[in-house]
Amino acid sequence: MTDRTSGPDRAEHGELARLLPAPAERDLPPGRHLHHKDTLMRLIDQDGDRATARSHPRLLRSAVLLPAVGLALGGVLLTMLAVAGRDSAPPPPTAGTGSEAMAPRGAAVLLDRIASAAGKKGGQTVTDEQFVYVRTLQTGNEGEFGGPLKLTEPSEREIWITQESGPVVDEGLIHQDGSYLPLVVGVPDGETPVGHPAGLNRPTYTWLASLPTDPDVLLRRLTSEITRDQDARDTPAEDRDRAQDAFDTIGELLRETVMPPRTAAALYKAAAKIPGVTVDPVAVDAAGRHGIGVARDDTRAGWRTTWIFDSTTLEYLGERSHLIRDTSMGKKGDLLGTSAVLERAVVNALREKPSSETASTTT
Repeated sequence: MTDRTSGPDRAEHGELARLLPAPAERDLPPGRHLHHKDTLMRLIDQDGDRATARSHPRLLRSAVLLPAVGLALGGVLLTMLAVAGRDSAPPPPTAGTGSEAMAPRGAAVLLDRIASAAGKKGGQTVTDEQFVYVRTLQTGNEGEFGGPLKLTEPSEREIWITQESGPVVDEGLIHQDGSYLPLVVGVPDGETPVGHPAGLNRPTYTWLASLPTDPDVLLRRLTSEITRDQDARDTPAEDRDRAQDAFDTIGELLRETVMPPRTAAALYKAAAKIPGVTVDPVAVDAAGRHGIGVARDDTRAGWRTTWIFDSTTLEYLGERSHLIRDTSMGKKGDLLGTSAVLERAVVNALREKPSSETASTTT
């Protein structure tokens, strides 16, 4: 095929070509801290010993009914520290997320190749009675609330998430640190639990498959749902950043789901339209696997989040976040958290492990 690029575009393609191998010719093998801020602070007041089941600085989940156990899983502490560790620097101007304000060309080219690889995978049929199973390796945090981070060694976590489309309270199950903990969504204790249907806060395979595949339309859809969610919680204007929220939302959707190929491709192409997205040529996940990263700096919070991909297959490997300036959590460069997806599958029951035929592994 004739190369029709010239000038700066040719140079950018050449730079990316040095980072990545030639694309494979065969099919490949198989977020947001603001959403939890108000809920977490209420839960801190209600019961300091309760625990949530997510493990990342920013979470895209509905309010969590916390299991009554004496464990403090790393996710809630890391989330609380991330919220408390914000410096007082003024937020940057809100950036648009339309096609007129795209990521730098290098990141856009990389994301386009990742989208192409993701779109070649085979889809599947998933019923309401089934569960998405994801096995990850991730770090936790044992630091005191509001104080310096104290990361644990990476440990495995298994999660089973119901694919039921209707409103549910019992979303699934988590196996971590030798314990099985129910994953329950709704309002905090003391009020009547209200479940949530499939949607942005509970992304089932069927709901993901229903999303528009035009990246511009998809990005507008995500931005609209994020804004509606923030409006419902009366999130102050100064706590909103459309570009960062969109990046975090896409990252959350990628993390613990089985993704329909067309939706995955559209999400990566939508991410290419978010300003401030860059390429990290060397990134390492929680399992020590080296890959190439797609990153964005949250300048208000003071950290960078990087999605990590296998540099050969362009398979999603995991994520890592680190500080980009000194904060109450630690020094510039300190690791906030890291994860690695080891296995994904659709299974028929809670606690069921996938067979070798159904599992998608990234080892």
